[in-house]
Amino acid sequence: MITREAALARLKEDAWDVLIIGGGATGLGAAVDAVSRGYRTVLLEQSDFAKATSSRSTKLIHGGVRYLQQGNVSLVRESLHERGLLLRNAPDFVQPLEFIIPVRSWGQKLYYGTGLKVYDLLAGKLGMAHSRMLSQEETRRRLPTLQRSGFVGGVSYYDAQFDDARLAVSLAQTVNQKNGVALNYVRVHALRKQAGRIIGVEAEDGETGERYQVSAKAVINAAGIFSDEVRRMDDATAAVALTLSQGAHLVVDRKFFPANSAIIVPHTDDGRVLFLIPWHGATLIGTTDVPVPLATLEPRPFHQEIQFLMEHANRYLSTPIEHSDLRSCFAGLRPLVKTGHASSTARISRDHVIRTSESGLVSITGGKWTTFRKMGEEAVAAAIQSGDLPSSPSRTASYQFTSSDSETNFKLDQLPTIKDDFIRECARTMLARSVEDVLARRSRLLFVHAAEAVRHAPHVAQILAEELKFDEHWVATQVEEFRETAQGYFPV
Repeated sequence: MITREAALARLKEDAWDVLIIGGGATGLGAAVDAVSRGYRTVLLEQSDFAKATSSRSTKLIHGGVRYLQQGNVSLVRESLHERGLLLRNAPDFVQPLEFIIPVRSWGQKLYYGTGLKVYDLLAGKLGMAHSRMLSQEETRRRLPTLQRSGFVGGVSYYDAQFDDARLAVSLAQTVNQKNGVALNYVRVHALRKQAGRIIGVEAEDGETGERYQVSAKAVINAAGIFSDEVRRMDDATAAVALTLSQGAHLVVDRKFFPANSAIIVPHTDDGRVLFLIPWHGATLIGTTDVPVPLATLEPRPFHQEIQFLMEHANRYLSTPIEHSDLRSCFAGLRPLVKTGHASSTARISRDHVIRTSESGLVSITGGKWTTFRKMGEEAVAAAIQSGDLPSSPSRTASYQFTSSDSETNFKLDQLPTIKDDFIRECARTMLARSVEDVLARRSRLLFVHAAEAVRHAPHVAQILAEELKFDEHWVATQVEEFRETAQGYFPV
């Protein structure tokens, strides 16, 4: 594994083919695609990998039942194809999961059962187990804490579940292992131009403050919720391309939902679907869809979002969730492609869009985790044309995404134990640079149990300081900063 110091030194090299701004799902997908084609590739992320949107998803690799209801068949078909590829190519990270729609009438059972047969057909040869109707007894056996009255049965189908941040870190590791460079905590401040064409970027190391002039034949803007800011580095008059939507999630003890299957609520009061999902020994409940005006790295769930999720979950659970039962709450912002006709953010398409500016900046916006590989392939294809790079085919459709650390074949029903060896490995091989990196995105403890994460912070800071050669002042600062960040994960 390349050291951070060696990676920073390589930024000064002149021969980069592709430079990617943004270390979320889209940027990392593009970086892996580029190195797999043989291009000299560098990725720069202003914070940690998957810090924003890409660590705050509902943890699903799925075709999108809701998109099928909306009639977006092409997106569903593409997503189901990508789901199949990830199940085949990334078994360390992506696992099958049964979903059950509890139904209150025979009419509902027929309606959802028929729709999910279409879902099965769209998956084609890469499909999973077929959907089927469940009796009342079968439904209760799979969902033991479902309310005892009001449901006549259910409909079962399969999608896939994953750990978003852990897959993101693995993708960054892959880039570095393939002779590329993926760096977190390096912020792009400006685009460099010559004769009106982009020839690289100006960047700053967030730890030392050192500035770098990085040259590249092609630059991809994959900055997610901040992609409009990058576009305005290129053209100060660039119109806003994004609409931001916030999605909140709650985490409660597994006792409220001790099932190995997930519940999908197909129609909430605001027209979305809602999920109750077993995840890392707890239950994940989400999500909402609320428009927000500004991008931020640390969005916080609104009180009304928390109440909305609790109310809808309690319509299905035999033991109601109280506010005091919430172990963690988190929110993420979706970078949706701006549209003038959608009546709400929930109705805005999750399709992605790629644009190349007159100066050669390739910007990719929209999309979702499920299609990150395809998005990366298409972004690199546009960069090849923009940067006049020699043609080379994408190889990621058959690329094996594997874990390269001791958490290989990690289980979604348990968290890594926060032991000294694990903390050291986070620093040595998993590119962690802070207490938050370890407790939020390498172990996921902050997302699953905020109070426990705060309790572990001082020890994590001490071990990290030993590994990264930082002093006691760094330790104290890290603990205080983490405690402040963690406050946003306690319910309001």
